Amino acid sequence: MLAEMTIEKEATVFVVDDDPAIRKSLRWLIESVGLKVETHELASDFLESYSPDSPGCLVLDVRIPGMSGLELQEKLRDRGYDIPVVIVSGYGDVPMAVRAMKAGAVDFLEKPVSDQVLLDYIQKGIERDINNKKNRLENKELMERKKSLTRRELEVMEHVVSGQSSREIAEILNVSFKTIEAHRAKIMKKMKAKSVPKLIQMDLQIKRDV
Repeated sequence: MLAEMTIEKEATVFVVDDDPAIRKSLRWLIESVGLKVETHELASDFLESYSPDSPGCLVLDVRIPGMSGLELQEKLRDRGYDIPVVIVSGYGDVPMAVRAMKAGAVDFLEKPVSDQVLLDYIQKGIERDINNKKNRLENKELMERKKSLTRRELEVMEHVVSGQSSREIAEILNVSFKTIEAHRAKIMKKMKAKSVPKLIQMDLQIKRDV
């Protein structure tokens, strides 16, 4: 819990809007709740300076001179960045905002927007990004553990997660029961799995994200 609180404090809210008055008011609002803010007039400026290492949320106007909000989303997606995006649009921009939502934005809000509503969506975006980064780190660790298994251990693991017993696996692989048990013990240790159900869950998570 403490680690998550620390990560949240390191989160940055990025604001991309060509209106200086809006950038200034949003900076004041977001900083008033203790969050870091970085503002940009152009989408290209944000794209050049953005680093996906730390958690954050992007508050984006769909109509920006030069690269539009939708084009920025596409560029972020092309680079493999999945920072949560909160679209802020004018009434006439609603169709564009809907397109942005379909491209993965957290939500879109019509101007003028309530301060509290905007802060709520920003918080939602930050929490999503923290969870995404946490999951990616866990998945990376799981894949590294699986890579440490020998070819035979991988073979045995596939049978284990398929629900077969050690005796059944021994018969299939034509080896002794004790040999399979030894392999299972090594697999559980290397994968840091406390139970077979946990090992199955790990394997499913790895295969889902490959």
